[in-house]
Amino acid sequence: MDDYEKYDGLGLAKLVVDGEVTPEELLEACLARIEARNPDLNAVVHPMFERARRDAKSKDLPEGPFHGVPFLLKDLMAEDAGEPSTSSCKLLANNVAKQDAELVKRFKQAGVVIAGRTNTPEFGIYGVTESVMRGPARNPWNREHTTGGSSGGSAAAVASRMVPLAHGGDGGGSIRIPAAHCGLFGLKPTRARNPMGPTVGEAWSGFVSEHVLTRSVRDSAAMLDATQGPDLGAPYQVLPPARPYLEEVGAAPGKLKIAYTTDALFADDTHADCVAAIERSAKLAEELGHHVEEACPTFDKDLLVQAYLIVVAANTAADVRTAAAIAGRKAMSSDVEPATWLLKTLGDNVSAGEYQWHLNAIRKAARELAAFFADYDVLLTATAARPPVKVGEFDLTGGQRFQLGLLRTLPLKVLLDAAMKELPKGPMAATPNTMLFNMTGQPAMSTPLHWNEAGLPIGTQWVSRFGDETTLFRLAAQLEEAAPWAQHGPELTPVDN
Repeated sequence: MDDYEKYDGLGLAKLVVDGEVTPEELLEACLARIEARNPDLNAVVHPMFERARRDAKSKDLPEGPFHGVPFLLKDLMAEDAGEPSTSSCKLLANNVAKQDAELVKRFKQAGVVIAGRTNTPEFGIYGVTESVMRGPARNPWNREHTTGGSSGGSAAAVASRMVPLAHGGDGGGSIRIPAAHCGLFGLKPTRARNPMGPTVGEAWSGFVSEHVLTRSVRDSAAMLDATQGPDLGAPYQVLPPARPYLEEVGAAPGKLKIAYTTDALFADDTHADCVAAIERSAKLAEELGHHVEEACPTFDKDLLVQAYLIVVAANTAADVRTAAAIAGRKAMSSDVEPATWLLKTLGDNVSAGEYQWHLNAIRKAARELAAFFADYDVLLTATAARPPVKVGEFDLTGGQRFQLGLLRTLPLKVLLDAAMKELPKGPMAATPNTMLFNMTGQPAMSTPLHWNEAGLPIGTQWVSRFGDETTLFRLAAQLEEAAPWAQHGPELTPVDN
């Protein structure tokens, strides 16, 4: 398997179907890369090698589109019966999943062989993967820099060629940001496109969508074909596609009307490297025959940033409460990271009326954005407003930890005002462009079309109408053909096959 790294997931599966390799041989190539490269990257936090070996040689391995292809699950949601499910939180350090999540069932039916679970920030909150429990995931392009979050472990694993694709979840950019930082393709599907059961109706009040990070567009399309559709008890569902997404890869997108903006949607400015990525992508789209013009949807930024914070805080409070129930004891501030406890405190102090008022503002904004997308097929932005920051750049100082402790004692309005004042200075200033589309539920993707002078990937985000992944897959395949990225990889530790 010297050629393991040259193939995407569908390519490896075809080798198995054609009898050129076995699932066991693919798995051993994967495990060799995990053993060689993971010590530097901290991407895989729970190896499952022996179970994977049993699954790879099993006659019952499903004959799905990814039959025999090695795969990794993010250690957040994606419950896999009998395996740890920790969300990188000490409260859940001993938690073992009792059943498969519906999405995991569908991954397995697609034929993948699950080799482990990947690194994530605590409860998936941060846009960098640097939890206290698990330590930082490191970017294969430069180990001093972040992979992004919260699917940072999965992104590092795919970028370092451990696996051709891996699971991710996106509640505020957590598929698209790591894809951008690691030079990968990452699609956040439309809300409710993929199942979230059996224990969750929606996550983060509908902000979260799960899917995969990939090197190729077609792998993303084929996996969405395998997993999409409502599960039993889903609170709502989205209209199915007219035909399989894989058939859209290579189909002509037509002449699209594309708006682009260099504005930072939830922050104040955009780094020059990210502006360059937007301009390069806009020019490429124009060269491909699309109509491209500068335009940006209008929305109440301050209100929506506050609404995002309120919803995430309320859901963080619920997540900590759930974790405490699983642990069988009351949660203490020492059980979680300071920022998590601050969000929990804020969430515990938000009234039901305050929460609903902000949720109403989000739903109104979604209607307003729908009007913008009546005029445009696609919106192009930078995926992030900064290149990948250095690992530890968002670590709290001793003084900041003390201030957070004091904030927890303040009344709700003062607490909220303090959080709103600090948000634009920290992680949201680096990754302000993705949250809006979790709030509206629209599909959005990050494409790796630009690298800066330091050799770090800079992703561009493309957003389409609610329910219209078809346009994105057609456009992505066109961009991939015009500016191939799959074989553009980082320098990696050699592997003895």
